[in-house]
Amino acid sequence: MSDKVFPSSKPATNGAAAAAASNPPNATANKSHLYNPTSHPPYRPQPHTRRHRSRSGRNICCCFCFWTILTVLLLLLLAVITGAALYILYKPHRPTFTITSLRIHRLNLTASADSSVSHLSTLFNLTIISKNPNSHLSLDYEPFTVSAISDGNGVFLGNGSLPAFSLSKKNQTSFRNVVVSASNDLDVDALNSLRSDLKKKKSADGSVMLKIEMDTKVKMKMGGLKTKKIGIRVTCDGIEGSIPKGKTPSVAVTTKSKCQADLRIKIWRLTF
Repeated sequence: MSDKVFPSSKPATNGAAAAAASNPPNATANKSHLYNPTSHPPYRPQPHTRRHRSRSGRNICCCFCFWTILTVLLLLLLAVITGAALYILYKPHRPTFTITSLRIHRLNLTASADSSVSHLSTLFNLTIISKNPNSHLSLDYEPFTVSAISDGNGVFLGNGSLPAFSLSKKNQTSFRNVVVSASNDLDVDALNSLRSDLKKKKSADGSVMLKIEMDTKVKMKMGGLKTKKIGIRVTCDGIEGSIPKGKTPSVAVTTKSKCQADLRIKIWRLTF
């Protein structure tokens, strides 16, 4: 008995099979959609890179300025605290000066008839006492420059000097026969000012109000600590003198005189 073979109900046409055989699937197109872990994405420029770098540079600069200012402020605060502690511990006081005696040997003012030429000749003799009231500080003074000035109008009357000296704790020293003198010409304004000062209410006998200024530098010692040299000016006013008669010197009144010592701080060309 033989088997029967029936044909397919949907036979494939020869044209379709041939087209399928001649046009296989596009392998390249399929591969483009596959993920490749070793491949790198294409380079794309980033426009914000420079801006990011500039911002980071500004941040570093701001941080540096902040820490610098903070360090300076901390150092200043530490210096203030240290100074306050030393002040409370040692309780420093200003040195004191006193003019106990002032004799006027010469105070001559000559002028021509028309006051075009005038000459001043002076000679003073002073006794000065310097005290150190501090119990923990010693003082080292450089040489002093001593000047005599008319207290009413500031006319220069003469100058002198004091030698350098040191004062230990709670100690004092005195200088006798300190000579202050001058021999110089005066301009018209200085001449008129000095003449008016000699003709005031209390000047019937030719008296004049005097002021003594002393400039120097001092160094302070506190145990093992030493400060730098500090400029000071000592001003003594309230001294009333009179023009001597003949060869006998006149004695000035110094009982009402007061001396004040002030710091002289020099910043560039300015002195305070």
